[in-house]
Amino acid sequence: MVFISLLVLLPLSLLLLLYVIVRPRPVTVPIKNRHVFITGGSSGIGLALAHRFASEGARVSILARDLRKLEDAKEAIQLASGAEVSIFSADVRHFNSVKKAIEDAGPIDILVCNQGVFVPQEMEIQPLDEIKFMIDVNVMGTFHLIKAALPMMKKDRKSRGPASIAIMSSQAGQVGIYGYTAYSASKFALRGVAEALQQEVIADDIHVSLIFPPDTDTPGLEEENKRRPEMTTVIAGSSGMMKADEVAKKSIDGIKRGSFIIPCNLEGLLLSIVTAGLSPQRSYLMAFVEVVFVGIVRLVALFFQWNWYGSIEKWHSKKK
Repeated sequence: MVFISLLVLLPLSLLLLLYVIVRPRPVTVPIKNRHVFITGGSSGIGLALAHRFASEGARVSILARDLRKLEDAKEAIQLASGAEVSIFSADVRHFNSVKKAIEDAGPIDILVCNQGVFVPQEMEIQPLDEIKFMIDVNVMGTFHLIKAALPMMKKDRKSRGPASIAIMSSQAGQVGIYGYTAYSASKFALRGVAEALQQEVIADDIHVSLIFPPDTDTPGLEEENKRRPEMTTVIAGSSGMMKADEVAKKSIDGIKRGSFIIPCNLEGLLLSIVTAGLSPQRSYLMAFVEVVFVGIVRLVALFFQWNWYGSIEKWHSKKK
């Protein structure tokens, strides 16, 4: 009888404790009649996000480099939803271009840093200019966007309601994968940006989200697959693939809740549990899952590593 009572009381006590201590507190970020600014918005996940935000009544601005693709995307979004869409052609590697685009767009309520490039290859043979290109677009581009957008995002925020900065990472930003050395470095860096930034902007009612999609069926993935090392395909293929619209839906649902970590599938959820660390957590129920199941998920992760390293060993043996 005492044992049964403990089984009931311990989880309830833990839930009560977590309800008190989890920070930041829960929030709802509205979408309708808000200004959403999306980079990489002319194709793939960015375009899918733009469609969904527009269908929920947001005023959408999209930024990319290719003006023709931007014009095609604008026409498609307006045809589908009738929403107001603005387009901006700029390279996120150039701060002044980004700043001008954001100033022209006007105050932003939801900033989605979705731009990204990925060229898979082993570090030993990958040219340094390719590595630098990924770092510049994925990391410095995110700094440029947030740096340019923050002053206007903060202005009169109390009267405008909660804002969001969503950063598109990758499951390769949760776990390193063969052939992803440079790409994983760029995506892991975004977690540090997001964790520190959330502390800096929480008092301004700005809420940071970090999105971790798996391989997503986009034109970019087709190009990536042409360069993927064989071993990369073996390991990365275990996580499956999602459609861009599926990732967009998961992302927007998480942004609305102000979730810091937004996984997009079951594997992403397990990775978010095992890598939770000191990341902020708004949901005391999710915090409970993290505390209770982290050990079990770590064991599962070790089995994955056992399988991956076994595959690498076999692959090298065949090559020899």
